[in-house]
Amino acid sequence: MNLSADQTVEILRATGEPTRLRILSLLAAEELSVMELSRVLDQSQPRVSRHLKLMADAGLIERFPDGARVYYRLSHDAQARRLTDTVLDILADDEGEADHRRLEEVRSERAADAARYFEQVAPQWDQMRSLYVCETDVEKAVEQAAGPGPFDRVVDLGTGSGRMLTLLGKKAKMSVGLDLSQNMLNIARANVTKAGLDKVELRHGDIFSTRLPAESADLVIVHQVLHYLNDPVAAVSEAARLVAPGGRLLIVDFAPHNFEQLREEHQHRRLGFADEEIADWLEQSGLQAADPIILPPDREGLTVHIWTGIRAAEHVRKIA
Repeated sequence: MNLSADQTVEILRATGEPTRLRILSLLAAEELSVMELSRVLDQSQPRVSRHLKLMADAGLIERFPDGARVYYRLSHDAQARRLTDTVLDILADDEGEADHRRLEEVRSERAADAARYFEQVAPQWDQMRSLYVCETDVEKAVEQAAGPGPFDRVVDLGTGSGRMLTLLGKKAKMSVGLDLSQNMLNIARANVTKAGLDKVELRHGDIFSTRLPAESADLVIVHQVLHYLNDPVAAVSEAARLVAPGGRLLIVDFAPHNFEQLREEHQHRRLGFADEEIADWLEQSGLQAADPIILPPDREGLTVHIWTGIRAAEHVRKIA
């Protein structure tokens, strides 16, 4: 649907101030908090917040909480985004270049913070990995299940450190990773940059409501995420919605187990999933379930399964 004349005027009014144009330019690069924008712009947080509220009310940008912080990003509305892009295209960028240099300083500090954060959680990750099959074997099996590619679009839901993106990103024209944790997104940004991938978009996003277009990805991945969720069937349904005709959904998780300590120590809500359960969810979501790949542990521990759902190639897909 096109914007009305009143909506267009309201958006243009919201852009009609130098600081707001600078904010839009920065948000076109990535999602940012009020604190980060205040630092880059060298303006007080209350002043920046007033600009952000005006632009959010006009539909130019979106506000979303992440723990105690609030982040902002450009609107996902196609018409509003098109108008924003047009305004930014004609914007003189002398001041914008200085802003983006300061943004790069913020990114560098975030990368250092992410490294420290990763070091703190690394012992837990190592403990988890010691409970199941070698991660290298899991990744080989994921590549096998995904197929040779190339892929038009890969979507990784609950991307965490971005490992699935770095594993499969070189086979994709573009990739999208979603995660609710800004800390993990910062880790993922550092990892995809280190891997030399430049066609990757990392977003703060909810696996239950991704806001991504239906049937827009030929490969969707949900890697070691379902066991944390209150409603895994809803997550499978949303992931399946994104799968394009001829595409596939890969779910990597544990088979049923009795490691009760994982509920307290690692916040697991589900102790694994049965093949029949996942197959039923895939079929309910309109995908055909393939035989799972089963990866038993090197020693007594957790078994990893890779479940694949395939959407029939009924018509030529269009990547939005």
